[in-house]
Amino acid sequence: MDGHLQIATEVMLALDAGVPVVAFESTIISHGFPYPANVECALECERVCREAGAVPATIAVLDGRPCVGLTREQIEHLATAKGVAKVSRRDLGVVVAQRADGATTVAGTMVLAAMAGIRVFATGGIGGVHRGAQRSFDVSADLLELARTPVAVVCAGAKSVLDLALTLEVLETHGVPVIGYRTDEFPAFYSRTSGLGVDVRCETPGEIAGILRARESLGLGGGAVIANPIPVEHEIDRTTLDGWTDCALREADEAGVRGKNVTPFLLARLHALSGGATEEANKQLVWSNAALAARIAAAL
Repeated sequence: MDGHLQIATEVMLALDAGVPVVAFESTIISHGFPYPANVECALECERVCREAGAVPATIAVLDGRPCVGLTREQIEHLATAKGVAKVSRRDLGVVVAQRADGATTVAGTMVLAAMAGIRVFATGGIGGVHRGAQRSFDVSADLLELARTPVAVVCAGAKSVLDLALTLEVLETHGVPVIGYRTDEFPAFYSRTSGLGVDVRCETPGEIAGILRARESLGLGGGAVIANPIPVEHEIDRTTLDGWTDCALREADEAGVRGKNVTPFLLARLHALSGGATEEANKQLVWSNAALAARIAAAL
């Protein structure tokens, strides 16, 4: 990536000095929230990260240049510009060659974070196996990226609109550990519970860091999922959530929504059906993940 990767001065100095750094995605800015909630969410992630003792590095592609660490002006640009591409691993070469703007997904962010030497990444929820994948073969690239890229991803589980049981099966097949932070259950994004277990429960960031160091020393490669349930006061009742999700899935099927457009469509419908409650929950879980990620990065 020599000649391509642009690392912000603050991030570079932190990495050189061994100061903890946490990566953040930019899809949540361009495709996750409406303006100005998207700017608010991104800037609060960075503030929470700093408060918890780490340097934030929001990642995107701007004018074909992969950027690790953004200014407020660059975040505002991503939040308001039209036609910003959604960039996963497969798309990086295209947007770089076309000198275009791109907001990185979980997978895309992991790729660039690893290139920069960042080991911890905070997001809302990872992608996973879509419901009905036995027909569509719709499995998020996030899962394969976790299998190959040595970045720990702190999240509130996987998006609740996915098939969580199959998502965990794919992670297990690819050797990706799912570590529960103070939980025995894999969280379901807006809900703290899913009825599905994690591989190991940890009570402190230091315990999590110990597992990550052990994996590295063993040369196992790949990443890890750090499952951090949404704060209890912001949780959405699971039965209510399931009802909204079923409705949104029916609407997506009737509208013929396919591929990478499915998740944004479903999240937008959940926002409408919940009267905005899911947007607030989404913000709160992302900020919680940002704080935990900073503490894990510090422990590392």
